[in-house]
Amino acid sequence: MQNILLYLGTVLSWGSTWYAIKYQLGVVSPDVSVGYRFILASLILFFWCSFRGLNLRFSLKNHLFLITQGIFLFSVNYLCLYWATNYLASGLNAVVFSTIMIFNIVNSAVFYRTSVNLPVVIGAILGICGIAIIFWPQLVTLDFSSGTMVGMLLGLAGAGSASWGNMLSARNQKNHLPVMESNAYAMAYGGLFTLIVAAIKGVPMTFDWSISYVGSLFYLSFLGSIVAFGCYLTLLGRIGASKAAYALLLTPVVALVISTIFENFSWSFSACVGVGFIFLGNVLVLIKKSQRKITSHVALEQSLKDAA
Repeated sequence: MQNILLYLGTVLSWGSTWYAIKYQLGVVSPDVSVGYRFILASLILFFWCSFRGLNLRFSLKNHLFLITQGIFLFSVNYLCLYWATNYLASGLNAVVFSTIMIFNIVNSAVFYRTSVNLPVVIGAILGICGIAIIFWPQLVTLDFSSGTMVGMLLGLAGAGSASWGNMLSARNQKNHLPVMESNAYAMAYGGLFTLIVAAIKGVPMTFDWSISYVGSLFYLSFLGSIVAFGCYLTLLGRIGASKAAYALLLTPVVALVISTIFENFSWSFSACVGVGFIFLGNVLVLIKKSQRKITSHVALEQSLKDAA
C-alpha cells in the first residue's frame, strides 16, 4: 500500500508541474529558474530537517556522491531538456526523455547486477510507444534537420543524466543515507551548479516578483521537487529504478487531464490509444509479479486441499 501511495504521489506531483512551469517562462531564463527552484527546495528541506532534529552530518565521501547526484539529477538533466526545447517540439522532447526507462534497465543491470525482467522491458516499450502515440500529431511533421538531431541528442543526454542520478540515489540509499536529508544537500549542489552554468553562459540573474512567477516557483520547489522527488527516490529504493521510472511515463497523462480542465485540451483518438498503451505497460511493470505470486499462492492452497 505504501508503494502505491508513493507512486501516486510521484505521478500526481510531477504531472501537475507541467501546468505550473508555463508561469515560469518569460522574464527569467529557464536555466536560472531551475537554479532558483532547487535552491529554494533545498532551503525548505534544511529548515524542515533542522526543525525535526534530523541528522544532517555526512562524511566527505558521501558528500562527493551527493554533489554528483545533485549535478546529474537536479541540474544537467533539466538543463538538457530545456535546451532541447529550442530544437524540438514538446511532444518529441517527451518521447526522447521517456527513454530513461531503457537507461534505467541497462544501468541497473550493469551497476547493480539486477536481472533484466522481460515484462518490465515490454512494459517500458509499450509506455514509450504510448507517449509517441499521444504526441503523434507533432511527430508526423518531424524533419530530421541538423537542429532536430541536436535537440534529440540533448534530450537523450537529459534522460541519461537523470538515469545516472537515479543510480546514484540508489547507491546512497544502499549506504543508508536518508532520502530527505540527502536531497537537501543534493538539491543545493544541483541548484548552485545550474546557476554557475547560467553565469558562465552570460545569462542575466534576473527575478520576477509577480504573483504568478513566485507562486509557481514555490509550487515547483515544494510539490514538484521536495514531494515528487521524495516520493520517487523512496520508491526507487523500494522497487528498483526500472519500475520506479515508469511513473515518469504517467505524468504526461496527468498533465493532459489538467490541460483538459484548465486549457480546454481536446482528446483525440491517438491520445486515447496512447494512454491505453501506457496503462497496459503499467500493468506489466507493476502488477504482473504480484499477480503471479497471488496465482502461485492460490495454486499452493488448492494442492494442499487436494492432498488433504
